[in-house]
Parts: sequence; structure tokens; C-alpha cells
Amino acid sequence: MADSPQLPESPDSPEGRVRWRRFAVLTLPAVAVTAGLGIALAQGALAASFAVSGQQFKVSAKSLEGEGFAQYGSVDVNAREELIPVAVTAIREAKLHSLCQSVVTTLPIIGDISLNLTAGQKAPVEASNLFVDATQLSGDAVFTNIEIGRDASTLDKGPADAVGMQDLFAQQADTVSITDLHQTAWATNAGTFKLSGLNMNISKGKKECF
Repeated sequence: MADSPQLPESPDSPEGRVRWRRFAVLTLPAVAVTAGLGIALAQGALAASFAVSGQQFKVSAKSLEGEGFAQYGSVDVNAREELIPVAVTAIREAKLHSLCQSVVTTLPIIGDISLNLTAGQKAPVEASNLFVDATQLSGDAVFTNIEIGRDASTLDKGPADAVGMQDLFAQQADTVSITDLHQTAWATNAGTFKLSGLNMNISKGKKECF
């Protein structure tokens, strides 16, 4: 007798279930990223207004004085639509002395290449509506009229857009002063950024601000 035609495997068969499971495993990460990005967009949780690069940069300053300080958790997104958790530090008006910014890129054959920027050695660097999406911050800090544990959606001392998601932890203060500032960040936004005595250079090797 001739062989009977074989029907496609049913999803309910053992083989079908295995294939559907493989399909689900492969597609789940992409679906999760898309869903997470959609939720973040809907709730206004995204921090930087642009896709961040795949490299963090370092910032140091001898001192920072700011008026209208707010800090809360948020997320950045890169060009691959991956969500990156950050702590947003937002300051209405800021002055930084002896600012340094560095980023190191590793290239094939060439090796490490460092981009260094310095400013504010004499007159301070001035920024308005400053937002820094950071993963690390250290220094000696003094706050005036600080509120710790405030709902991130109700912040009102920092820049107008410095608000986070409802029910999330946040803090704010009238003023902030930080000496020996060290910070690692994914992105910086500012309404205005005045860099006095700006100097930028590129060199081989690893040369970071700290």
C-alpha cells in the first residue's frame, strides 16, 4: 500500500509543543523589550531624550553648587532598544569648578583611545536645567531643606521636567553643594551649558578623569 500522506504536526503533539516552546523562548526577549519600552514611554519614565551610546563616560569636578536639586530613578534606552536603569540628577541652575569629562574607546589594532574635555579652571562652568543620567556618584555633599523619600511624580524643586514615575522613591532639596565630585554616566542634557576655558583632546591610551 502507498504511504498515507503525513499531516502537519499539531501544536498539541509532543513534537509540536517542543517547537512552540523554542519559538516562545526565541521571541520572548524581543517581546519583553518592546513591552517594557512601551510602558516606559507611556509613563514618561525614559530619562534621556535620545538613544544613548554603548559607552559610559566619567565626569569629575572640584566642586558643584546647584539651586533646585532633584534625584530619582529612571531608564535610558540605547539604539538596540535595550532599557538601562539610571539615577537622574536634575539641577535648575548649576556651577562647576575644574570640570573634567572623559570617555575611552577601544578600537581594533589601535587599542585604547581617550577623549578628554576640561573647562572651568578659572570661571566656573554654568548649566541650566541640567540632567545627568548616572550609574555612580560620589563626593562630599551638603543639602538645604532636603526631602528624602518623596514620590517621584510629585517633585517640584528641580527643573520643570524633573519628575519620575508615580510611587517611586525620589529626593529633592533647595540647594546642593558637592566637593570632589566623581560621576559615571550614560547621558547629560542641559538647557544651556556654558563651558569657560574649554579644552578637548584625543590621545592614545587610557586617560580618564578618575
